[in-house]
Amino acid sequence: MWYFAFSLTIYSITNMSKHSVLAWSVVVALGGFLFGFDTAVISGAEKSIQHYWQLTVFEHGLTISVALIGTVIGSLIGSLPSDRFGRKNTLYFVALAYLFSSVGTALAEDWSVFLGFRFLGGLGVGVSSVVAPIYISEVSPAAQRGRLVGLFQFNVVLGILVSYLSNYLISQGGASSWRWMLGVQAFPSLLFLVLIKFVPESPRWLILKKGAMDAALRILRIIDPSNCEQELAAIKSSGSVAAGASGNERLFSAKYKKPVMLAMLFAFFNQVSGINAIIYYAPRIFEMAGLGAHSSLLSTVGIGAVNFIFTLIAINCIDKVGRRLLMLVGSFGLIASLFLVAWTFHQQAYGGFAIPAYVMLFIAFFAFSQGAVIWVFIAEIFPNAVRAKGQTLGSSTHWVMAAIIAFCFPYLAETFGGAVTFTFFGVMMVLQLLFVWRWMPETKGKSLEQIGTNIVLH
Repeated sequence: MWYFAFSLTIYSITNMSKHSVLAWSVVVALGGFLFGFDTAVISGAEKSIQHYWQLTVFEHGLTISVALIGTVIGSLIGSLPSDRFGRKNTLYFVALAYLFSSVGTALAEDWSVFLGFRFLGGLGVGVSSVVAPIYISEVSPAAQRGRLVGLFQFNVVLGILVSYLSNYLISQGGASSWRWMLGVQAFPSLLFLVLIKFVPESPRWLILKKGAMDAALRILRIIDPSNCEQELAAIKSSGSVAAGASGNERLFSAKYKKPVMLAMLFAFFNQVSGINAIIYYAPRIFEMAGLGAHSSLLSTVGIGAVNFIFTLIAINCIDKVGRRLLMLVGSFGLIASLFLVAWTFHQQAYGGFAIPAYVMLFIAFFAFSQGAVIWVFIAEIFPNAVRAKGQTLGSSTHWVMAAIIAFCFPYLAETFGGAVTFTFFGVMMVLQLLFVWRWMPETKGKSLEQIGTNIVLH
């Protein structure tokens, strides 16, 4: 997997003149790979870390959740450097945060130092979830935008899969193997830092924030030579240049209420599906279902593989069938799989592979729908003047809910049991289906300016 990701990135860079937009998207999507790796890698190290520092229950919970705290803060502030310093310069910070976090956590001898570096990695995840989808959406032609922004989510699940596989292999290395689990992330972080140099700044940021029309036109000409002049005119005439340049356009105003509602509800439903509870606590869920510790850890590799395969399928469908159809199909599948898990827990049918099979079915439908669509859809629905602020709102809602679900899941599972907990997730997906059917617009094949105008005016 490492070889695949590395080869794809190098291929794209060395073919820059022929596939420039793909190359830029692949490089920026490496931030998604590190996002996924950093998020999931702790699942294989958490027990060893607890033993190494003899942590209390509270200290252990803080150790696991501190990265999420950093992620929430990073997602809340992500629009500030993105708008002020540019998308590209903000990506440099993301790469450095990942690099220092991986090295620092691997070498830390003091628990508080370890917490600080995990928090830094969380900041990188939060900022990355804002700036990377924005950047890719702003350099992508309309007909390919879903697939290209989907590369970010593809790399997130690739990072999760590689972290699970890496944890399983490294876990055979003895008592200090947890340090290698965390430290190995330094290698792709360094690669990401180097390759950012090869991507240009977002042309929309150059127009909105700098008024650099000539520089933006040169980049737009690479993206789409036949339509670059019209694209430049559309961005300039979208009514966002003055507001964006002044930085005073308010997101929470009456005219933006619809995209704000769409982003917040979409991010909310993403997390109340239970996805991050499963990502963080998969080994514990499988142990609850009667599997041994070794089988539970190996089963997480299966989760990562299913997530990877169905995300790959989704990003090849998203520009053909659209975002809304993926969400409708996925919602039905999520409802069915979650209620199957809940029913199996209710029947106490432990000892077999029914629950792991239903969980993997859930992962398949999630990857095919919410997982592939969320960062594409939120990056598309806001007008140019408030896109970074809107992406920050959607991302921060996502991560606040992720923190709440990750914090509450152990208590809910222990107090109410798996049946009630997964029934709750299933009911939430019924509500998501109603939301998609009633309110979610289709955005495929439209320019960012068309989408922003249509959503605001209708």
